[in-house]
Amino acid sequence: MSAIGASARSITAPEELGLDTRLEFREVATRELADMPDGGTLILDLARTVRVDSAGLSVLMLIQRQAADREQRVVLRKPSEELRFLLALTLMTDLFEFEPAIP
Repeated sequence: MSAIGASARSITAPEELGLDTRLEFREVATRELADMPDGGTLILDLARTVRVDSAGLSVLMLIQRQAADREQRVVLRKPSEELRFLLALTLMTDLFEFEPAIP
């Protein structure tokens, strides 16, 4: 079992997280959060994601807010350096946890 815990679920973000993909991604995340117990963890796997625009950042923030309302955690897995920079630039880094890199 990982350090994340047994009540964790994972969803894979699209290659481009933005205006065209935000609604479907948010719906999937919302369903997963609703099916998890309070205190659960939702892992957003961003390994395939190469582009995130302002709509994508917004959906990440909305997912995190929904999780926080239920005392759930959102963990970002393998975010790109560009996404990390955007999160820092928009002061959103502290909203998320980042899965540790496995050597």
